[in-house]
Amino acid sequence: MTQHIEPTQPSAVDQITLRSPAELADALPYLMGFHPDDSIVMVTLQGERGRFGGRLRMGIPQSPGEWPELAAELAGCLVASAEKRGSRPEGMIVFLCQDPVRGERGQQVMERLRPLAQRLRTACGELDVPVYEALCISDGRFWSYVCPDARCCPAEGTPVAVPGTSVMAAAATYAGIQVRGSLRDMEARLTPLARPASRPQAEALDEATTRLVPRILGGVSRETVGEETIALAQRLIERLAGIPATGDTGEADARDDALVTDEEAAEIILGLQDRMTRDRAAEWMEGPEAAGALRLWRAVARRCVGIYADHAAAPLTLAGWVALSIGDEPAARVALCMALRADPDYLFAQLLHQSANDGIDPELLRQCLRQEQSGRAAGKPGRVSPKSPPGNPRGRTRPGSTGSRGRIRGRRRAGQRESGSTA
Repeated sequence: MTQHIEPTQPSAVDQITLRSPAELADALPYLMGFHPDDSIVMVTLQGERGRFGGRLRMGIPQSPGEWPELAAELAGCLVASAEKRGSRPEGMIVFLCQDPVRGERGQQVMERLRPLAQRLRTACGELDVPVYEALCISDGRFWSYVCPDARCCPAEGTPVAVPGTSVMAAAATYAGIQVRGSLRDMEARLTPLARPASRPQAEALDEATTRLVPRILGGVSRETVGEETIALAQRLIERLAGIPATGDTGEADARDDALVTDEEAAEIILGLQDRMTRDRAAEWMEGPEAAGALRLWRAVARRCVGIYADHAAAPLTLAGWVALSIGDEPAARVALCMALRADPDYLFAQLLHQSANDGIDPELLRQCLRQEQSGRAAGKPGRVSPKSPPGNPRGRTRPGSTGSRGRIRGRRRAGQRESGSTA
């Protein structure tokens, strides 16, 4: 599975002084914006006072054989990123977060991941960046790989503070920082439907492919299909906006799924494979339309089932773009990483992900999109695709695709079975 690095910018929570492993364990979800389950998290310490700097998250590989190379790569990447920002790290904090599998206890998880923690400590040490603390968080408890004192770090682990009861929680609330649940919960909002719900959606995608792809590849009808896709998306955004997103996220997403038919989702999915159409869809990034657009892109991403899984790169990238534009950086990172997991070569997602990592304000791209939108409203001809440094966002090109404007898959072979849902 492709993994992606997610360094982040320091936040208001970084002003809190943390003095113990317990306080570090409690601070982690506030530093990331979510509970990073099944993750390696590394945080640089900058300056003499050891303030938090860049952060990096990556899934834990199942194979221990991958750990040595991964540890060296992560340490090198995070140190290089800090140096690029003008300051070499004074130290590092490492978190390993993973819940037990059935029949396993948290302490066993800690022991199983101990070689990974040692690899990360060694890799950082080879770069002259000491790891001051390395924690394993599992099953509601934490263990230190660094502290030898059983009085503060007992062998059975220490319970993590009850959410919302610590000084860090109070500071985060005051700063307006929210913890959005676990990474698994956030990814579930963007994961394709499973059987049996996926079967009628796959059939609708097959039918839409047969009907739309010849029109798009023919060239003459490309712009017409694009206009139809945008008009349909506009209607769906208005439809979703008319129903408030109340209740928990699962209920809200199920309600959105019911508001978008399989046929409508299929047309949007196929239409967004054209880069020009996708770029126009990216204009719904702010103002009253942003919330409805984000709900639509999430709903459409959940409909990219079976062999159409890589088609999710477009709606996932749009979901990440809208989330980034409205200031929801954790949600944006999750969506963009899932887009790159669906299609590692999807350039728009690569550019947005890199921009987020480098701390580049997306306002320049928003200005370009606003200009395109205003020019179209005034009846001025011109490119739909915005110009955004360091390049133009577009989907990758493949043989049999629509060229530089995106990619359109051919329909599945007759009799080919639908594969299961993909995460």
